[in-house]
Amino acid sequence: MKTKILSAMLVLVFCMTLTLCACDKNESEKPTEKVATVDQTEAIDPLWEGATYLEDTTLGEGATSIDVKVEAGEKAVTLTINTDAKNLEDALLGVELVEGEQGAYGLYVKTVNGILADYDVDQSYWAMYKDGEYLTAGANETAISSGDKFELVYTK
Repeated sequence: MKTKILSAMLVLVFCMTLTLCACDKNESEKPTEKVATVDQTEAIDPLWEGATYLEDTTLGEGATSIDVKVEAGEKAVTLTINTDAKNLEDALLGVELVEGEQGAYGLYVKTVNGILADYDVDQSYWAMYKDGEYLTAGANETAISSGDKFELVYTK
C-alpha cells in the first residue's frame, strides 16, 4: 500500500514538473512587448507643459532678424524671428509668440510661447531685456535692428 501511494506521489510530482516546464516554455515563446518609457531626467517643467516651442526655432519671414530668448523656470529656448516689423511688439505679435492686453502703455504681455504669467494670480510677470539690460520702455516703443538679442524672462 505504501508503495502504491509513493508511486502515485512520484507520478503526480512528475506530471506537475512537466506542466510547469510546458508553461514556462509557452511563456518564453511569446513575443516580448516593448513599452515606451519616459526618461525622468527629461521631465517637463510644469511651466513648460503648454509651451508652443520646446527647442530653438526660427520663425517668420522678413529682412530683420532678432533673437528672443524665452526663459521660464530651469528651461530656456532661443527663437530667431525674421520680420519686417519696426518694433519689438509688432515682431512678437507677428509670429504669435506673445499674447496680452492692450493698455495705455502698449501691450501688457501675459503669455509668451504658450506660458502664462499673471501678476493678479501669483505675482508672476514677463520681464523684458535687450542685450542683458532691463527694458524701461514698452515693447511697442522698443525699436529693433538685425542682430538684436532680447530676453523674455518669467519672473515671480
